Amino acid sequence: MEGTVMDGTMKVAVMEGIGKMGYTRRPIPTPKADEVLVKLEYVGICGSDMHYYETGAIGDYVVEPPFVLGHEPGGTVVEVGSNVKHLKVGDRVALEPGKTCGRCEFCRQGKYNLCPDVVFFATPPVDGVFQEYAAHEAALCFKLPDNVSTLEGALIEPLAVGFHAANQGGAHAGQTAVVMGAGCIGLVSMMTLKAQGVSRVYVVDVMAKRLEKALELGADGVINGKEEDAVEAVRRLTGGAGCDLVIETAGTEITTRQAIHMTKKGAVIVLVGYSKSGEMTLPMSLALDKELTFKTVFRYRHIYPMAIDAVAAGRVNLKGIVTDIFDFEDIQNAMDRSVADKANIVKAVVRIAGEE
Repeated sequence: MEGTVMDGTMKVAVMEGIGKMGYTRRPIPTPKADEVLVKLEYVGICGSDMHYYETGAIGDYVVEPPFVLGHEPGGTVVEVGSNVKHLKVGDRVALEPGKTCGRCEFCRQGKYNLCPDVVFFATPPVDGVFQEYAAHEAALCFKLPDNVSTLEGALIEPLAVGFHAANQGGAHAGQTAVVMGAGCIGLVSMMTLKAQGVSRVYVVDVMAKRLEKALELGADGVINGKEEDAVEAVRRLTGGAGCDLVIETAGTEITTRQAIHMTKKGAVIVLVGYSKSGEMTLPMSLALDKELTFKTVFRYRHIYPMAIDAVAAGRVNLKGIVTDIFDFEDIQNAMDRSVADKANIVKAVVRIAGEE
């Protein structure tokens, strides 16, 4: 530890333009009274990071270089603000990346993920955390138990999306659920459904490596949508009944249409994946005939403690989703490979600094 108060500079990876990463040095931030300074150890690479890197924008959020990507951090507290009581130097933490206003109607209702004034890591113009240190609101830094690593801490963020999706869908024992898409969010959704007692969870994707990963992590069965009709496969697996719940993480029109066809009457479909265009045409008369419930997901709320507990208790194998770990010095390659090799890289993580 370099003394109690950090001064000096830190290495920061910046997006200099579409498809181009570089490095700069910035002052190590000083934590305010209600913040802690965290030495970051691992930061996950998310689909949104890749999308900004490839295209420079997501909807109305446009990158103005130099921009810092990365919003899935885990690390160790190295300095504590004067008002902070629940954390101390040396605590290992997962950082929830969105700081909300606390005053708007949504915050007051406890639906803080819908706060219009949220400041969220790596959502332009707010910089992310592909860097050595971050000062963050202490209330959004969640202490990790001894048996949960900071690598897992970095993955609590995507896991929280899976828990929120399962909660939105009312997941429970006795159900048969289908997860469309076996990327990171699909896999954490599948593991969350299993952790919440859903009896059978099947996963649909078109990439063999991702389906292998789904089976390895506890899916009850997988369906390769390229090789067979996913709707027919679900009918077959459910004895013609259809499924009770679909978590749609692929964000494509075809998988969303399939979800409407493969569910039984009265089922719930939770839409998590964003489509490329933001629009799709769906068989709504069938949805009405079946009286389906559609729920959607925007990030998560009040989930981190539950997600950390599930990992600590061994109910979710978070480490298992990581296929690639890149060094911080190798950030250009990390981003390029993540974008180019989606068939093999299920989840990549950047190692900013190893755990002591």
